[in-house]
Amino acid sequence: MNVYLEITRPTNALMAAVAVLLMAIINFNYGIPIILGFITVLFATSGGNVINDFFDYKIDKINKPQRPIPSGRISLKNAKNYSIILFLISILLSGLISYLVKDLTPLILVFCCCLLMYFYARNLKAMPLFGNIAVSLLTALCFIFGGDILAFSTHSFLILQTGFALGFFAFFMTLAREITKDMEDIEGDKIESAETLPIVWGNRNSSILSSILIIITALVSPLLFYLNIFNVYYLVVMIIPIILFLYCAVIILKNQEPVTCGKVSKYLKIGMLISFLAFIIGSIPF
Repeated sequence: MNVYLEITRPTNALMAAVAVLLMAIINFNYGIPIILGFITVLFATSGGNVINDFFDYKIDKINKPQRPIPSGRISLKNAKNYSIILFLISILLSGLISYLVKDLTPLILVFCCCLLMYFYARNLKAMPLFGNIAVSLLTALCFIFGGDILAFSTHSFLILQTGFALGFFAFFMTLAREITKDMEDIEGDKIESAETLPIVWGNRNSSILSSILIIITALVSPLLFYLNIFNVYYLVVMIIPIILFLYCAVIILKNQEPVTCGKVSKYLKIGMLISFLAFIIGSIPF
């Protein structure tokens, strides 16, 4: 894989952009603004991933030495310039979206998100819980961003309800996963004197918080059906991720070793992907 593609973590960036695409699928709207929204999030998230690696290169030398910067395949200067270019492209695209839907909200949202990603990588990531909340908020805003574009392009502002509802789900599940990832990376973070939640609170207390977030989100997810956002087939498909989420909550409470945390992080990601599938199936009029 080309190093400039690899450093953007394309799978991660694509998953964020899929949130916008999901809003299009759920609302059966595939106009130019929402397609541009998908591309915008792809570039913005890619820029965020690159600037994150730029500031994290010392920690990555310990935790993930195979990444482009610590492995020497891309310089710090090139990585920083690359992230700026990606951010600028996303902001320009969001400006075009704002012009098309005749509302400044998309431009303001993307600009603020790019700033948040920069300060997350530079400052917030090393702060207990604040960094985790920042990432979770960015994930939630992908759904809200998509809902906002559709609301203004179709003048149907009820679509925003769906965006906020899915954003709520994404926020809490992402927060649980981010805490788990910090537990996985605790040794490297200790060496760099980072004050992540597991370092300040301990892995046991962090696992309790992560489990509570997972359980609450899993048990609340059926409300998306009762709020008439999705049909009954959403509930059928959601049985799988709900079981997977609850399983994650149990095993992270039992064992907080890095290997276990890595598995839980992976399972949560799989569960979220299946949840996205449930969103799609639940929006199809049968």
